[in-house]
Amino acid sequence: MNIDLHGFGPALLAGTLMTVKLALSALCLGLVLGLLGALAKTSPYKPLQWLGGFYSTLVRGVPELLWVLLIYLGTVSLMNQIGAWLNIPDLALSAFAAGVIALGLCFGAYATEVFRGAILAIPKGHREAGLALGLSKGRILSKLILPQMWRIALPGLGNLFMILMKDTALVSVIGLEEIMRRSQTAVTVTKEPFTFYVVAALMYLGLTVLAMIGMHFMEKRAARGFARPNQ
Repeated sequence: MNIDLHGFGPALLAGTLMTVKLALSALCLGLVLGLLGALAKTSPYKPLQWLGGFYSTLVRGVPELLWVLLIYLGTVSLMNQIGAWLNIPDLALSAFAAGVIALGLCFGAYATEVFRGAILAIPKGHREAGLALGLSKGRILSKLILPQMWRIALPGLGNLFMILMKDTALVSVIGLEEIMRRSQTAVTVTKEPFTFYVVAALMYLGLTVLAMIGMHFMEKRAARGFARPNQ
């Protein structure tokens, strides 16, 4: 079947590249926030537990679209004040930066619970063995806890990344030229919504399949040296 894109093919490909950049940037931020949140929630110190719980509860309780709008629009006055102090009148938070912060914040809140569950799944005897060997708490965390936690958490993180990939469409509301924004522009010009929304759906599906393949190989690599449950 020959689909006439009326010359919008390169624009849609550019939107796909922007979607990938946005998703990967938000993933990096979200992994850092998720790990910090999980370490806080599993800390023996109550203030850190409350801080981690507050972060994950607050962020997960508000829709992602609202976070995108709040971060993008809510920083306008703040950036104007900073620009006035620095004598930069046009200082503003870009749509891409706002999208990365909002999506990374949301991904990190959900990743906090995934990492937390993975940490709690590691037997306490592993930590005790590390202490018996004279390892510091930092080395126990980096050499014993984090590698095992990563293997356990990887499937859950993969599912969250699939959701993150699709949530990038929300950033189109603040003008970022990703897949949905490019598709909407093409629909406005050509008056062919079905064609371009189907193409956008296929692009998201293709990205999801590629991400699933990548996650499959990462899970296999992380599981090296561990026996399967049925063995």
